[in-house]
Amino acid sequence: MNPTKITVAALAVALGMTLAATAQDGKMPPASDKTGVTFATDIKPIFEASCLKCHDGTKKPKAGLALDTLEGTLKGSRDGKVVTPGDSANSDLVKSVAHIGDPDGFMPKGKGAKPLTSDQIALIRAWIDQGAK
Repeated sequence: MNPTKITVAALAVALGMTLAATAQDGKMPPASDKTGVTFATDIKPIFEASCLKCHDGTKKPKAGLALDTLEGTLKGSRDGKVVTPGDSANSDLVKSVAHIGDPDGFMPKGKGAKPLTSDQIALIRAWIDQGAK
């Protein structure tokens, strides 16, 4: 293998590890202070804009996770629940959209996918902390 390829590969690995470490360093936005957050009013529009391309329950949702309804969201994926009502910091959904933990689980994915904003993540956290209703 030529030295240039080795250097590029090493830099790519280092960058990936740095990004993962940064996400692990508690970069999760705090929950919004908005009260009365509901799925229908506040969360579904976020999911429609960023998640339903892959997680629409009227189609075959990836990983079995249907985010188009409250029931589907609370049911979770084929791997289990993604929302822990009352505990947003430990909800897999929040970790995925906040890019905390395993980079393979970061959402949204795909061509043209844009990460959720801090305000959107904060609203999702508030919704979960308020009981995910």
